[in-house]
Amino acid sequence: MSTDRIRVAVADGVGVLTLDNPPMNVVTLALTRALDAALGRLAGEADVRVLIVTGAGERAFCAGSDIKEFSSVADDVVGKKLGAENAVFSRLAAFPKPTIAAIEGVAFGGGLELAVCCDLLIAGAEARLALPEVKLGVFPGSGGTIRVPRRIGESRAKQLMFTGEPIDAATALAWGLVNQVVPRGQTLAAARALGAQLAGLPARALALMKEAVAVGLTYPEDEAVRRTLPLSAAVFSTADCREGARAFLAKEPARWRHC
Repeated sequence: MSTDRIRVAVADGVGVLTLDNPPMNVVTLALTRALDAALGRLAGEADVRVLIVTGAGERAFCAGSDIKEFSSVADDVVGKKLGAENAVFSRLAAFPKPTIAAIEGVAFGGGLELAVCCDLLIAGAEARLALPEVKLGVFPGSGGTIRVPRRIGESRAKQLMFTGEPIDAATALAWGLVNQVVPRGQTLAAARALGAQLAGLPARALALMKEAVAVGLTYPEDEAVRRTLPLSAAVFSTADCREGARAFLAKEPARWRHC
C-alpha cells in the first residue's frame, strides 16, 4: 500500500507507515490527505496489531509544515489546512491499536505534533525535537499546545514553544518526551522489535487498555473510573482472557487469538 507521499508495509502483525516526502518529509496538504486515507485503511485491518510511524531517510522524521503553502492558506488557515490536519492527527492519536513513532533526524513543528500522537516514541541519538512556530510568528496549531504539555508538563512545554529552540534526544528522554533513545540509524529496528513484542500480546486487551488511558486523561478521576469499568467488563469477556488464565494455571505459554 503506497502513494507518492506515504508508504505502508505490513509483516507479522506490525504495520510501518513511512512519510516519504523528500528531502525533509514536510507536511503538505497532499500528504495530509494521503495520511488520512492510510490511517483509515490500517485501522480496520486485522493483520495490523501495531503501527509504526516513521520518516524516509535519516535527515528527518518530519520537519513540519511546508512553508511554501502558507500564502495559499493564510486567508482561511483553519478551513484550508488546520481543520483537516487536526482531524488526521487526532485520527492517529485515537488509532485503536498501539502506535510507535520512530524518529531519526529532526521532528520539528508539525512533525513533533504528529509524533506525539503516537503512544510511544523512539528517537535516534542524534535526533532533534522542536516546536519552532514562534519564529514564524505563529504557534503550534495541530495539537502541540495540548499533547506536548500532557507528556512533559506545562513548564517544559512552554520552554519548547516560547523559545522555539530544539532539544536533543537525551534531553527529550530526560523530560519524558520520548520513551527510548537508540544509536543513529537504529530507530526503525528498535521500533520493529518493540512492535513485535506488542503484536505478540492480546490485541483486544491492548486496545481497551489504550482506550482506558485516554478516558483517564479526559475525565475527572471519579468519572474516569466509572467509564473504565465497562472496558474492564469487555476485556474479561474475551477468549484471550480465558486463554491467559488457562495458560497461567497450566504453566505454559498462552496461545492468543487476538479476538
